[in-house]
Amino acid sequence: MYSPVPAAAAAWKELFAWLARESGVDLDVIDHAFPLALSDLWAQRDLGVAFMCGFPFMLASNRPRQVAAPVPRGPLYGGKPVYATRLVVGANSHFQSIEDTFGGRLGYTVPDSHSGYNALRHHLLPYFQKHGSKLYRQSVGPLTTPRRVIEALLAGDIDVGPLDSYALDLMLRHDPTLTSQIRVVATTDLAPIPFLVAAADCPDEIVTRLRATLLTFATAPACAPLRDQLCLDAFVSIDVAGYDLMLRWDAEARGAGYAQPC
Repeated sequence: MYSPVPAAAAAWKELFAWLARESGVDLDVIDHAFPLALSDLWAQRDLGVAFMCGFPFMLASNRPRQVAAPVPRGPLYGGKPVYATRLVVGANSHFQSIEDTFGGRLGYTVPDSHSGYNALRHHLLPYFQKHGSKLYRQSVGPLTTPRRVIEALLAGDIDVGPLDSYALDLMLRHDPTLTSQIRVVATTDLAPIPFLVAAADCPDEIVTRLRATLLTFATAPACAPLRDQLCLDAFVSIDVAGYDLMLRWDAEARGAGYAQPC
């Protein structure tokens, strides 16, 4: 989920290797990238730690175990485990605001994504209610990942698309050429960020050891380079009640007849 570029993926592997050493939990780091489905990863019986979006977590009938939530680095986040969706356009486009993109082609990731669908829809809902009709001539998706949203944008397949703000931070940190290729025209309200989960039947002792170790990430000297490479300040305990916001946003949009962002 948060390996949009090779350098970020390498940093996460280093972090999980540190986590295994310090916690004493034997973790095998595996690659699980697009086109593999995240739902298959979350269903693994031996899952130790993996990122899961709060929206599918709240919708799940058999929820994985909560481990810890990341606190991204930067003024947008205010030192909290939150994120937003950046609505981006091509740098050379004439769009200056989200309203300028209406009538064009809107990209989205997957329907069970908060950043790429639910938050996008919540942001557009007031405009939909004001116009009384669809805002875009076409919705393009599922694009699945932030990287593929950018690829669709640069290829001219969409005019505007949603990007998880933390994923975008990682891309800009390791691929600064993107700053000359895309522009942000709007940012959604903040919401609780995707967090690390373990398998639903993972033993309490394992979850406790993993969580306790991750909570030391902010001050561990060995993790100083990783904090920079991952644009990350800390990991903290998870407040699941805060993720009710995602269900409320979903219900509000559906209640207004705006089931799909378009």
